[in-house]
Amino acid sequence: MALDETIRGFMDRFKLPDFSGLDWKQSTDRLRQSFYRASRSVERDAPELAEISTLAVDGAETSLKGRLYTPLGAGIGPGPGIIFFHGGGFVLGDLDSHDMICRRLASASRCRVLSVDYRLAPENPFPAAHEDAVAAWEWATARADLLNMDPDRLCVAGDSAGGNLSAFLCQEMARRGGPLPAFQLLLYPLVQFVDIRAKKLTFQEGFFLSPNLFDYFRDAYIHSETDRMDPKVSPLFAPDDDFRGLAPAHFVLCGWDPLKDEGQAYASKLAAHGVPVTIREHPGMVHGFMNLTAMSMPAREAIREAGEVVGHALGAI
Repeated sequence: MALDETIRGFMDRFKLPDFSGLDWKQSTDRLRQSFYRASRSVERDAPELAEISTLAVDGAETSLKGRLYTPLGAGIGPGPGIIFFHGGGFVLGDLDSHDMICRRLASASRCRVLSVDYRLAPENPFPAAHEDAVAAWEWATARADLLNMDPDRLCVAGDSAGGNLSAFLCQEMARRGGPLPAFQLLLYPLVQFVDIRAKKLTFQEGFFLSPNLFDYFRDAYIHSETDRMDPKVSPLFAPDDDFRGLAPAHFVLCGWDPLKDEGQAYASKLAAHGVPVTIREHPGMVHGFMNLTAMSMPAREAIREAGEVVGHALGAI
């Protein structure tokens, strides 16, 4: 299917800064500024929520920032909830870059959403983000009373690198014996950190994922080549036993995404080990398209659909 015309227009306007001659800090700063401009916008028709509050998520090496979204349809708690980890290749992203995704996800699912701001690379290399994800999950399940969430009806969710953290968390909690997520929502997840250059898709460099940008993220977060195959950061390569008994999963994949095949492969491995799996593919969309709700109605619809899947799975709808 052809690339969505709205997305194509955005790609034509959005360019990465020139990194030549820059050190890691300078290039990362410029990339973050560029991502900031691309992912933040004011949407006057954003869903109305009952409350949005900030809080500290404790238990990690440093206290993490969190943002709790309570939709109008959440009802009196404790109720089902979503623990959300943002994407950005472990280098980009924060609570604000994914604020609109979380607002729309909360509204559609009728579930409270806790968005977690984990540590980023290159300042904090592997396994910092993965350690933060475990700490945030354990804190959230232990403080479900504070969050007004039911600890037995929690979904772990994320896009791209956040999808990586979500997939890892489900495996890691099973290895540790819990507490286990009840559902996993994986939005165009990054499930292997080895290579995407074998893919036959052609992109301009930009807001979306390309081979050079993939390498940039990988080298910023993973300093040792041997760590690229570590199941923590490449859950696709985890042993078969790590796929058994995991939470049901819903995947959102994109036709114009070099990670689509890996997402499908991960879904197939889950299904082969008895995990209920559903997949929704958006053929004309690219990696990261859910950050473009200010200009793309299909992006808004995709988040609504994904939220409703979670809401039904957790009994909120």
